[in-house]
Amino acid sequence: MRQIQFREAIKEAMSEEMRRDKSIFLMGEEVAEYDGAYKASQGMLKEFGSKRVIDTPISELGFAGLGIGASMNDLRPIIEFMTFNFSLVAIDQVINSAAKMSIMSGGQYTIPIVFRGPTGSAGSLGSQHSQNFENWYANCPGLKVVVPSNPHDAKGLLKSSIRDNDPVIFMESEQMYGDKGEVSEEEYLIPIGKAIIKKAGKDITIVSFGKVMKLVWQVSEILAKENIDIEVIDLHTIRPLDIETIIESVKKTNRLVIVEEAWPLASIASEIAYQVQKNAFDYLDAPIKKINNLDIPLPFSPALVEEVLPNIKRILEAVKSVL
Repeated sequence: MRQIQFREAIKEAMSEEMRRDKSIFLMGEEVAEYDGAYKASQGMLKEFGSKRVIDTPISELGFAGLGIGASMNDLRPIIEFMTFNFSLVAIDQVINSAAKMSIMSGGQYTIPIVFRGPTGSAGSLGSQHSQNFENWYANCPGLKVVVPSNPHDAKGLLKSSIRDNDPVIFMESEQMYGDKGEVSEEEYLIPIGKAIIKKAGKDITIVSFGKVMKLVWQVSEILAKENIDIEVIDLHTIRPLDIETIIESVKKTNRLVIVEEAWPLASIASEIAYQVQKNAFDYLDAPIKKINNLDIPLPFSPALVEEVLPNIKRILEAVKSVL
């Protein structure tokens, strides 16, 4: 099977869907003439033209609202935020319009829109450009939140997101755009709302999503050499959250560690820990551990970034303490 970059998988998903459905268009900063800030829309302006691949001013509130209005009029926009840090400028439109329009209109309107772009740390970009908002958006009923961890999943999940009739927050990682992985040339979709067991194991369950899945894989390989058999679950979707798959895994392994790049208070990991203790308490042989960012804005210094974010050392310590 061929190997392509994460950014190429994103481009393929958008392009294939735009060829299939003429109501789909892409809009955002630098998506057209510049071929995308991260080259995830390279060549799309040439193929689809300026009416379907649209450069915007630096006005996230404006073009998010324009996209929502278009989706209320039988179009299916893909809105790219250059980073989800900038989505805070548009969060009123996302939360108060996109997420609520269907219920406020008694179902007369659907909002088939995808807001996509990079989330989280991307190195030494400073505190204002290094934040995770997955749990912020997942807290809002009416939105779906998807966070892929590799090129294969990114393509299948993005195609499903574009076809969904609800607003979807699709969160990528700037540090993953160059990652390569196997991606089928045949069409495929990956369902929203279903976690996947990436590796079966019997000793402990580790749950994660997004780019920190790469750390989880490294930890599983290190511990395999010590005959510790880890079951690895990739959430794929933060809302809806597939608690059932996690609970069934914990019933088998009796131990759980959750790894998430986000601040610890009210994180996705916190909700998973609550749901597991509520629904599978009698199966737990040890306290649940969660690894989050340290509870501070992300520093600029590369050495301090490494300390603040989840890292292999902290994950290994958590796993061994639970075992």
